[in-house]
Amino acid sequence: MESIYEVCLVHALTKRSLTVERQVALPVIYDDLRLDAGFRLDILVEGCLVVEVKAVEQVLPVHKAQVLTYLKLTGHRLGFIINFNVPLIRDGIRRVVL
Repeated sequence: MESIYEVCLVHALTKRSLTVERQVALPVIYDDLRLDAGFRLDILVEGCLVVEVKAVEQVLPVHKAQVLTYLKLTGHRLGFIINFNVPLIRDGIRRVVL
């Protein structure tokens, strides 16, 4: 389900003339060595906003920790967790700031 919501959200943002990247590989730099740890940002908007798409019963602390990790690794300061499994989408949006 999340991948469908992700594709639709990317389409909606692109229609608004925003630069959007999907499934951005995020390497980890450790001891001057680039490691592919399998991290992937769901969506990166305008090169600075990290968006994590969810379709879960409840957003958990681990989801926030995931976005915080992505923010730290990218150097970006703002992220959103968007949970589409809610009656009103505004209730599913969580802002995460580093």
